[in-house]
Amino acid sequence: MATLILPAPAKLNLFLHITGRRADGYHNLQTLFQLLDQGDELHFTPRHDGQVTLRCNLSELETPDNLVLRAAALLKNKASPAAGVDIYLDKQVPMGGGLGGGSSDAATALVALNQLWQLGLTKAELAALGLQLGADVPVFVHGQTAFAEGVGEQLKPVSLAEKYYLVVTPDVHVSTAVVFQHPDLPRNTTALTLAQLLNSDWKNDCEALVKQLYPEVALVLDWLIEYAPSRMTGTGASVFAEFPDEFSARQTLHKLPSQWRAFVAKGVAQSPLWTELKDAV
Repeated sequence: MATLILPAPAKLNLFLHITGRRADGYHNLQTLFQLLDQGDELHFTPRHDGQVTLRCNLSELETPDNLVLRAAALLKNKASPAAGVDIYLDKQVPMGGGLGGGSSDAATALVALNQLWQLGLTKAELAALGLQLGADVPVFVHGQTAFAEGVGEQLKPVSLAEKYYLVVTPDVHVSTAVVFQHPDLPRNTTALTLAQLLNSDWKNDCEALVKQLYPEVALVLDWLIEYAPSRMTGTGASVFAEFPDEFSARQTLHKLPSQWRAFVAKGVAQSPLWTELKDAV
């Protein structure tokens, strides 16, 4: 079989509410995952000696604990001994930005290797495996913009109007662990129904704390808010501004200070991963 090339789309959290802290130390969330038409790309070349390798355009990601290799290991247990693959990861999504790049890469690996190795696992089975790797992996496996609860694994597909987003990432790394362990993080936002949330003003409960801890994130938000409604995604450091059309988003991109990394993406209801997989088989 020829090399299978598939996308690993980024995501935004259009809102992120923290509704409580669980006994296991994790937090209960309510969030809306918006999939994007931009992200990483992975190449899968089958081999028949049982070996699994990973190369990346960023050599520092070529490590055994990369989620792509961990995803492959979960499926290797279910495949024939001869099943192997050479994987190339073209990393474009900024790391540590709250855009879900690593989780999306893992999801694409699960979906691709399920196909290449002819394992016949369902989306639900792949999502359950993905949850072992991270709470965000299942939404990328299912491949639909979705409302999420629990730690982010309880998903309900949502249909939203398609919008364009200018996504900006300052040169800081926000530690998710530091944010979620911080005593000043709000943890008691009232849980609402999806219908209530879709008719509410959206916010990110991590944003005020991250702005305080990482002034560069505050600078980006203060700049973007002059042009369009803007919020942080996940625990940051990436922030996004929402536009009704691509032209408006690109106009603002051209005005952006050069020290910030940025891209324009369209919000999509269906993941390009599944669209391109159908075209490839």
